Amino acid sequence: MSAGEPVSRSLQLGTGLRYHVLEWGGDRPDLDHTVVLLHGFLDLAWSWEPTVRAGLAGRFHIVAPDLRGHGDTDWVGPGGTYHFLDYMADVEEIVGALGRARVSLVGHSMGGSVAAYYAGSRPERVHRLALLEGLGPPESSESTPDKVRSWLDAWARLRARPVRTYATVEEAAERLRARDPLLAPELALELARRGTRAQPDGRLRFKHDPLHAIPAPTPFRTAVAAEFWSRVRCPVLLVDGAESPFRFMGEEAERRARFLPAPERAVIAGAGHMMQRHQPATLADILLSFLSR
Repeated sequence: MSAGEPVSRSLQLGTGLRYHVLEWGGDRPDLDHTVVLLHGFLDLAWSWEPTVRAGLAGRFHIVAPDLRGHGDTDWVGPGGTYHFLDYMADVEEIVGALGRARVSLVGHSMGGSVAAYYAGSRPERVHRLALLEGLGPPESSESTPDKVRSWLDAWARLRARPVRTYATVEEAAERLRARDPLLAPELALELARRGTRAQPDGRLRFKHDPLHAIPAPTPFRTAVAAEFWSRVRCPVLLVDGAESPFRFMGEEAERRARFLPAPERAVIAGAGHMMQRHQPATLADILLSFLSR
């Protein structure tokens, strides 16, 4: 097996969930620096594969989980929900089970929020932290009661909504490209193949739990996130895609960054929000430089 090929692992967590994890360098005890790659909302671990192959494999021990309810990791089941604290508990177990002498976190979007919250909760465990457009969504304009009302209403809509399915992998890939025009056709096909599952009627559906369509019951508050950011003690890298629609915050992004310890900044030309899909080689170079110091 070459350095660029991952091993798929099944990891049973104390929560009862079975986690699917991609691992590079697991057979290399000399790689004492573990880099945990945390994907974003409705994504999966295989999105990291082009970046790892482009320059990180063989340099670090790399672990990329499908977060709960995504990819080939278990769904939470009836009555369950998906909140940031749940993801953090999973990361804690993954780090404990697979982490080596040094552990760094790289998080994209939602995964960036999880990584930053974890680094603020366990600052002694995180060697370096890279956030790829991972400083959270815009401040919510809804009150908490209104947000909870929206959450309750969404349960009824979810029960009434049919599951969207696709006749072929190519059709599922086109769905990915419709939502992400910068995604190359070849990678779209690979991600559609990895990210869909056949139904009894032979049609395909994406593997993520439909429950993710329900909004969180609590509004995003910068002041709460800042309590975590201000406790981070390791070096931090913030990465943006030059063509990302999520580079919307301007001064707000800078205000949030000031809660972190002197973060480095990088902007990737030709990349949108899903930068690990759009410019994996450039992202690999940036991460390699940051993580190797």
